[in-house]
Amino acid sequence: MVDRIVPATTDDDLMAAQTPLGDLADAAHVVTEPFSQWVIEDRFVQGRPRWEVFGAELVADVAPYETAKLRMLNGAHSALAYLGLQRGYEFVHQAIGDDALRSLVGQLMRKEAAPTIDTAAGQDLMAYADDLLERFANPALNHRLAQIAMDGSQKIPQRWLETLAVQQQRSRRCPAILAALAAWIVHVSGAREVVDDPMREVLKELWLSAGNDGIAKALFGNEGLFANHWRGESDDFLEIGKTLKL
Repeated sequence: MVDRIVPATTDDDLMAAQTPLGDLADAAHVVTEPFSQWVIEDRFVQGRPRWEVFGAELVADVAPYETAKLRMLNGAHSALAYLGLQRGYEFVHQAIGDDALRSLVGQLMRKEAAPTIDTAAGQDLMAYADDLLERFANPALNHRLAQIAMDGSQKIPQRWLETLAVQQQRSRRCPAILAALAAWIVHVSGAREVVDDPMREVLKELWLSAGNDGIAKALFGNEGLFANHWRGESDDFLEIGKTLKL
């Protein structure tokens, strides 16, 4: 499991790399955040390399770390993307600078996602959430919300719907994820932003047939498009409907 935020390389990034290189050009230049985490399952056929000397974590089971990354980091990122675009922001650091969005993603990570994760020994999810909020606020990273918003239909099952399903079994609500889900539903309607998603046409047709009042149920009802991941209840659809603004 690799945890490192890597925005898409821009022309400005390539130009910045050109200056110290002189006549050489680096077409594969990549800009990253300072933070990095490598978690590797300690299972090797013949001995093992001493990667821990260079900061890698060798663990018995990678799954808790991968689940935390998907449901907390990636889940918060997607929430910031769709809600941030709604509010007119371009970058992650701008969206997390909005007190309301910062509070919402903090709740998503700490109260909604974290309790669904079976942690490994020594894995501190509250500290992880604190670190993520600080990482998101990095103004030098210029991580575009539109990049994170791409391919949402392929991302939300692991980032949001798994958390919703676990919490539903425990009779607990996830208002932060539902708010983010409403923002995603608005996004894929195409009413505000260009939709870059492999299911764009399917989602467009679903919007046309279901309309504003029925789209949430068409997506997450018993016969919904994502019913095999999470089936919402009437209270969920009502909550989504309250924030479903076009």
